[in-house]
Amino acid sequence: MNNNNRLVAKDSHWVGYVDDRKVPFHRLTLEKGTTYNSYFLDTEKPTVIDTVDISFGRNFVQTLSEYIEPEKIQYIVINHVEPDHSGGLPALANKAKDAVIVTTELGARELKEMYKLHNKEFLIIKDGDTLDIGGKTLKFFETPYLHTEETMITYAVEDKVLYPCDIFSTHIATEELFNDLAPEDITEDFKVYYSLIMHPHRPYVQDMIEKLRNIEIDTIAPSHGYILRDNPQKYIDMYDEMSKPNKDKKALVLYSTMTGNTKKIANHIAEELKEAGIETNTMKIKDDVDMDAVREAIKESDAIFFGSSTRYADMVGGMEKVLKMLKYMKLEGKVGVAFGSYGWSGEAVEVINDYLADTDISLVSSSYIIKTTGMSDLQFPIRVKFNPDENGIERLKISARVIKDILVG
Repeated sequence: MNNNNRLVAKDSHWVGYVDDRKVPFHRLTLEKGTTYNSYFLDTEKPTVIDTVDISFGRNFVQTLSEYIEPEKIQYIVINHVEPDHSGGLPALANKAKDAVIVTTELGARELKEMYKLHNKEFLIIKDGDTLDIGGKTLKFFETPYLHTEETMITYAVEDKVLYPCDIFSTHIATEELFNDLAPEDITEDFKVYYSLIMHPHRPYVQDMIEKLRNIEIDTIAPSHGYILRDNPQKYIDMYDEMSKPNKDKKALVLYSTMTGNTKKIANHIAEELKEAGIETNTMKIKDDVDMDAVREAIKESDAIFFGSSTRYADMVGGMEKVLKMLKYMKLEGKVGVAFGSYGWSGEAVEVINDYLADTDISLVSSSYIIKTTGMSDLQFPIRVKFNPDENGIERLKISARVIKDILVG
């Protein structure tokens, strides 16, 4: 590939790797292969934005050496720590010994652990921070969960180039690099990538798009596939449209409580759902609960939360009557979540979960959340010891938001 064909903007060069194999990726096979796009900004303070897959670190350093002696690099920006983007960092950092690694706070923690970089200097950025690299200004935006928590994007102000890592990518192995040189329409590949990687995080897509509204973008230079220099706004608009939520969803929070702690949990969940625009009904399940009313409420709801305190390793109130009724109901297409408070071992929550697992409801578990969103720090079913503290309340809110995301997708 001719070096002139790698020019993204003035003094900004593509230095990535084209992987034209059938590539194993996120439990899929990329039949068209992919590219790992890295960018070198040849400024007074030479800067690299993202690297390549860990398998091609040596190739990456060789490509970069066509432009600069790696020892002279001053900044390495890592937008996203997944090894298909940060994997070339150890090989580069071994050469660029004085380079400062620029990333988010969580990104720095993860990179240090992944690649044993504890002795390297890190520049921690926050949303809206800028960095003068001598002739170009970089502006950073935090974009959590696109598609992992530590992710950020980088905007070269003078060039009007957005470097968004995984966002706006396609999985196509191409030597042409730029979308206006593509031999065929890439729209479908672009949509497929969004659906597989970004759609589970669509509320965060909307947050990201809001941050882009006031900046002028001439080129989008992602970390996979084509660089979008022809009509980049088209692709931003596609993300905007594909990530807009479906409306008119309903949630139901059922709870039985002994001391009031489970009621507090139920209320926090309901409040967050309501704030997110989900019509939410809350019902206390006493021993003498009106089962017909509960049945009708369940029928009308898209997501149902079932909660109970634990007393002597069991549920309280009339919750078990409700759960036994579920096997006679059609729950396909509905989302089910178990929650509750406890003082010791908290068996009631697990008993509820077992009942739900024996129905055709879509049961939300930690495994399901990790596989669909990559969020490994949330616990489903939701178990709170005694009364939720400030940190517990925040985690309840995040959990409710995740269920909302599942509903409106």
